[in-house]
Amino acid sequence: MFNATCVVLSNIAVDGGSYSQRGDANFVLNQLLSFKFVFTLHLMKDIVEITHLFCIALQRKSQDILNAMYLVSSTTKLLKNFRDSGWDDFLVKVKLFFEQHQIDIPCMNAQYIVRRGRSRSHHDEISVEYYYRMDILLATIDYQLQELHSRFNDHTVELLVLSTVLDPRNGFIMFKIDDICKLAKKFYPNDFMEQELVRLKIELQHFELDILNHHELQELSGIHELCQDLVKTRKSVIYSLVDRLIRFVLTLPVSTAITEWAFSIMKIIKTKLQNKMEDNFLNDCLTVYIEKKVAKKFSSDSIIDEFSSMKERRTQFTSKKRC
Repeated sequence: MFNATCVVLSNIAVDGGSYSQRGDANFVLNQLLSFKFVFTLHLMKDIVEITHLFCIALQRKSQDILNAMYLVSSTTKLLKNFRDSGWDDFLVKVKLFFEQHQIDIPCMNAQYIVRRGRSRSHHDEISVEYYYRMDILLATIDYQLQELHSRFNDHTVELLVLSTVLDPRNGFIMFKIDDICKLAKKFYPNDFMEQELVRLKIELQHFELDILNHHELQELSGIHELCQDLVKTRKSVIYSLVDRLIRFVLTLPVSTAITEWAFSIMKIIKTKLQNKMEDNFLNDCLTVYIEKKVAKKFSSDSIIDEFSSMKERRTQFTSKKRC
């Protein structure tokens, strides 16, 4: 689409409607044909190609935490390889793009001239190649690596990997008592006393043997279903410590999907006609829309009855307070 975009912009710059439109189109066209724009565009394309698979894995509603953590490691290695040994191939690809579109390529050994102000990181004279390699390519990749490390450091990765041992899929194939005890002891020290940690290990031993007698527990598709089934079968009372640990694991924010859905849905709910909607009412509308599968199970009669009972209780509370 690069050639087509340039043709459209050049046509607007020559035959545009107003003087400002022609000026804007000419300015955008000059930026589009600049070496810095094309260089940055190719850089972002290569970085997004490396991180795309990892981003898709994090956005899945049914989260495979263990495989996602493997992708953290592979994504980091690919970015480091691109940083350390990808400059020459990348520069050749950018130059080839310029040659294909008949655009002038600046001399990479020439002195780089700062257009606005003075460079913050360099006070001496630097070459064009040095600027694009150090100030743009390496700085951008280093920022990506820093973000990956801060969001998925060793402590966080260990927590997420240990939490996968409670995954009931494939007949609890990941189930390991020692890892589960390590998860509770290391990451939830304030929620399990020493005596409870001893009891937790005994509960897990009973739980591991109890699973074999219940085929429905071996056909679950996630930790959330395991928590629900423990409540339905009243096993949450027997294995109270196991149930407590499962609920802690369920609170881990491993996916951005729900957050992104909420922002997308906000555009549907809060339109120009409903722009003055208050936060509480907006939250209620978003909750009903996001959880529409659950909301469809509610009948209008039950909602009216519940609202009437709430109103009656509020009236009684108000009258007692006045007395």
